[in-house]
Amino acid sequence: MSEDSKHDMGGDAGGQRQPEGTSGSPVDPARSTVAGRGFADFLHRNSKGLAPGTAFSPAIVPTSIYSLSSEPSGAYQYARWANPGWTALEQALGALEDAGAVIFPSGAAAVASIFASRLRPGDRLLLQSDGYMGTRSAAEKYCAPIGVLVDTCETAQIAHRSFDGYRLILLETPSNPGLDLVDIRACALRSRASGSSLVIDNTLMTPLGQRPLDLGADAVVYSDTKVLNGHSDVVFGHVASRDAELLAAVLDWRRLCGAIPGPFETWLVQRGLETLELRLTRMHANALALAQALARHGAAVQVAYPGLSSHPAHELALRQMSGFGALVGLTLANKDAAERFLQACRYLRPTTSFGGLHSSAERRARWGDRVAEGFIRLAVGCEPTRELCAEVLRAMDQASQERS
Repeated sequence: MSEDSKHDMGGDAGGQRQPEGTSGSPVDPARSTVAGRGFADFLHRNSKGLAPGTAFSPAIVPTSIYSLSSEPSGAYQYARWANPGWTALEQALGALEDAGAVIFPSGAAAVASIFASRLRPGDRLLLQSDGYMGTRSAAEKYCAPIGVLVDTCETAQIAHRSFDGYRLILLETPSNPGLDLVDIRACALRSRASGSSLVIDNTLMTPLGQRPLDLGADAVVYSDTKVLNGHSDVVFGHVASRDAELLAAVLDWRRLCGAIPGPFETWLVQRGLETLELRLTRMHANALALAQALARHGAAVQVAYPGLSSHPAHELALRQMSGFGALVGLTLANKDAAERFLQACRYLRPTTSFGGLHSSAERRARWGDRVAEGFIRLAVGCEPTRELCAEVLRAMDQASQERS
């Protein structure tokens, strides 16, 4: 992949500046585009050179066995080891990342593969205390009992935390659900100097919105359940890295432990990738427009979004990210105010997770996240921008009137 292509797909070019205007008009989608020629190259990577009659779409191969006469040979010997559909998707993800990729049946399994293949008794692991709860819970329940020392640190303090003595540092940026940012390049330099491995959970941004490997991270992990697939109809994950040894260890763990995806689920993710740039552009534009509108509205205690100049890491977001993501943190006065708003808004599905076509929202305190009782995670989807903003503001007004 050319340097120009990598730059267009994200790179270190930074996000698109968008002023926090007061007109209420929707954001120009062209100013929220997250990818250019690089994604066009990705879409047409197999458009030429195929033999006549070859299908462009990868096949779904639901088999548990392959022909294996004489001595074992060939790419496909047993279904726990390989599948043609896996190969096609891993090649596609690898083209997006400019790296190798290994797929898993969930994002949690992708994280588990990193923990299991990298950590041994006596090693030290650093995670965010305010990051995704599932990663932290898995480490505390399964890594700590075998002698791995699990440390946590708030995202805001990562820049001041020494990395000395750590075997593995796994961070997500923006953090979920608080949307605080980590300076990936600075952390990569520090982790390399300390001899530790840096892994970034890039689920929220995808390779089109943020390029951790280009910024020096050793690996990235994803819940492809969310933005990469984008249709809320499959659970999936992957690991990508340019470190052949790291990736081989992850692949070996999958093969031996059987954390393998199904052939149909694999095809669904492959299908979802084809519309990634289109979906992500609309989602980022919607989220920015919605964050700006909510900030102007004034009813919220706080609106957290990296695309707002009020966000403490806004300048870092401009340098590090292409677009600002599809999550908005909205803090209302209390639990009751949040629940009234959620019930009033027609265009917000009441569910957990994010990254689908339909906008959704939930109070994250109900899961035990360390957030205010009135904190709502808005997961912005692909609805028409003007209509989505108008409905959210209408629901805010209605919830306020019901309180009075």
